[in-house]
Amino acid sequence: MSLKAISPKDAAALDKDLMDVGGFSLDQLMELAGLSVSQAVYRFHPLSKGKNVLVVCGPGNNGGDGLVAARHLAHYGYKPSVYYPKQGKNELYERLKTQLKNLDIPFVPDFTEALKSADLVIDAIFGFSFGGPLREPFPSIISQMEETKVPVLSIDAPSSWDITSGPPKEGPGSKFMPGALVSLTAPKPCVKWYRGRHFVGGRFLTKSIAEKYDLDLPEYPGIDQIVEVGVNADEKL
Repeated sequence: MSLKAISPKDAAALDKDLMDVGGFSLDQLMELAGLSVSQAVYRFHPLSKGKNVLVVCGPGNNGGDGLVAARHLAHYGYKPSVYYPKQGKNELYERLKTQLKNLDIPFVPDFTEALKSADLVIDAIFGFSFGGPLREPFPSIISQMEETKVPVLSIDAPSSWDITSGPPKEGPGSKFMPGALVSLTAPKPCVKWYRGRHFVGGRFLTKSIAEKYDLDLPEYPGIDQIVEVGVNADEKL
């Protein structure tokens, strides 16, 4: 099964609709996104493969999704740590950081050192609003994720990839191919360049919202917040 992709413009408009007419708060959407990511981790990298999960967070909502996922993973029995070099300063991010600190989840100062003991990396740096160019320290971080033998799971898009045109032609990220990708709400157009395990999380869309944006609603099994799908998404024009 493969699903239709949603453009960055429509993805932003859909989020606005969910909050304006759908009754959702940003907190709720981030919570649902992070929960979906945590379930994808459990499916892609069960506890038996190693508990040390390094979550690399960017300054925006993608990073917030990573912070939420880290909290859920701690409750599942993983041992997450967070690398968060450009921290979001608003009240939502401060509360998410407090939640992690209350669970004794460490915020690590050095990605390279933390990577040495990681069993899995979660790439929560950039989401569908990324437009480049990369700024330090992220070129170095993405290059290390590109080269590491540690499995990587990316949220919404592999960081450094253009949401529409895929991986950069050269430089950091040009050969970045994480082992798993979690598309939130719907796949983004760059998924056509992706080769790996692909999950979609978005078990909160109403039929009317899905019809407005011409999206497929996949069949989520049981109580799962994710479903594994193909990667040959067709973009709605």
